[in-house]
Amino acid sequence: MSARRQLQGLRIASGLSDSCLKEGYSLNKLRGDVMAGLTVGISAIPLSMALAIAIGVPPQHGLYTSLVAGLLMAVLGGSRYSVSGPTAAFVVILQPVVQQYGLPGLMLTTLLAGTFILLMAVAQFGRVLSYIPHTVTFGFTLGIAVIIATLQIPDLFGLVLTEQLPNFYFAKLWDIIRHLPTIHWPTLMVTAVSFVVMYLWPRAKVPIPAHLVTLLAGVIVALLLANYGYPVATIASSFEYHALAGHTAAGIPNFLPHFELPWQGVEGNYWTFEMLGEVLPQALTIALLGAIEALLCAVMLERLTGQRYHANAELFGQGVGNIVAPFFGGFSAAPELARSTTNFRAGAATPLAAVIHTGVIAVCLLWASPYLKHLPMACMATLVVIVAWRMCHGRQILNTVRTAPTADVVVFVVCFSLTLLVDMVVAIGSAVVIAALLFMRDIATMTKARDITKALKHVPRPLPDGWRVIKISGPLFFAAADKIFNELDALAKDQQGLVIHMDGVPLLDAGGLDGLTGFITRCKKHKCQLIFSDIQFQPLKAMVKAGIKPENGNFTVYPILADALDAVLDQDPNQPPATKPAAEK
Repeated sequence: MSARRQLQGLRIASGLSDSCLKEGYSLNKLRGDVMAGLTVGISAIPLSMALAIAIGVPPQHGLYTSLVAGLLMAVLGGSRYSVSGPTAAFVVILQPVVQQYGLPGLMLTTLLAGTFILLMAVAQFGRVLSYIPHTVTFGFTLGIAVIIATLQIPDLFGLVLTEQLPNFYFAKLWDIIRHLPTIHWPTLMVTAVSFVVMYLWPRAKVPIPAHLVTLLAGVIVALLLANYGYPVATIASSFEYHALAGHTAAGIPNFLPHFELPWQGVEGNYWTFEMLGEVLPQALTIALLGAIEALLCAVMLERLTGQRYHANAELFGQGVGNIVAPFFGGFSAAPELARSTTNFRAGAATPLAAVIHTGVIAVCLLWASPYLKHLPMACMATLVVIVAWRMCHGRQILNTVRTAPTADVVVFVVCFSLTLLVDMVVAIGSAVVIAALLFMRDIATMTKARDITKALKHVPRPLPDGWRVIKISGPLFFAAADKIFNELDALAKDQQGLVIHMDGVPLLDAGGLDGLTGFITRCKKHKCQLIFSDIQFQPLKAMVKAGIKPENGNFTVYPILADALDAVLDQDPNQPPATKPAAEK
């Protein structure tokens, strides 16, 4: 594919252009975009901060991610209603990077991931990613949700951890269990209130997001506890930043992000080749997972709204967003389904709603920072646990386990287990390979060879002694070739000739060609004549390319079965000549 065609593929209906503008823009659409942008923007502020904290970086970096990456992905992406920002799926991958390499390692990982996603878009991989089975997606999604929820336990219970948690999940879990005696009861009280409000508020059916009311309730409880001498951890007590004047302040900054080399830390640390090699696998995982998340979100929105999305344009926008965001303090971002569906239901008509949502976040950074620092860490952890619960798609997973074939359940269990036991790279890679092998096994069993010599529908007249007609049905690929040609060897034993009817063979690959060549050679050795008929285009093309040519007296090819049967009958001196119907005379 030429570079020109690739660029044309990326241009289609991206962002605010083309399809949205062709429909025209009205005051009603503007009103809907403004209301949706305000709604999603207000909702995204605490969630972006909570996910940044879950990764292990100051909360303002979550806001920077939603601001910079969210803006670029809205303008350049291929899905009208998608809203991008930090996503819970990345927490499991990025947290170990932050623990080992700090903020420079996180930014470098994001930059590399964005580059890989952009290459996927240029290579037109948008539709290829849809080949990943749903059971694989469900498996690693559930594994991620379990790990994310586990990581929030220290903040939910106010545990005092003396050292960083280990990377291995069960070692991490055991370390948390060992520290359960250090539970901070005031923190646990804030957590309990947060979960209760989060669960009960939607029943009031008031058009105010539940997590905003949860944060307000948590702040009130935390202030009351602090007033009585029981302070709990807040953003102000847990994070600080370098103010413009040079001094250190608690909480989050009240200024917009500025340009900075993404691999340069506060202390002036720069990337090394060792760091690059270490974070490369995580960057590849982020790229693959981010692309899957973006396309799954776009598919769900298409089903919900009826508006088509453009897969490669969506990947293009995501790649650019992840490349630029680290230069302004942002980390890996992707479209998020809950935010995007809220955007549509709030009245969004065009990607302008997602652009307005980034403006709301910018205003929040400038004017609301002094108030956000009072948010309790327990409340932020509660929001992350709720996000993890929603992302695991519990009902769909239960339905899949209950109704899916055993092979699909095996793939799901393997992917889920490896996500916990090893990491995402091994889990997705192993599960996809196992799913592909099981699929090939099932397809191979569908390829059959059967004797139709006495089937009057295919062979209306008896053939001479020593001749059989064999019909092959199904793809002749490497997984099926050995079985099929072993069966043909048995059928060809002590025969004068075989007619191989191939109208049911749509595919012939290298393994099938190798088996076919060996079968032809063996038949020639045993002086068994072969006649092939009804070879479809792809198998015929493969045979010609492989140099398999007809040989007089050994191997011939006829376009239809009737001609092949006539050729066999013409070889029998005792067979009367065939009479043609009157219409053909």
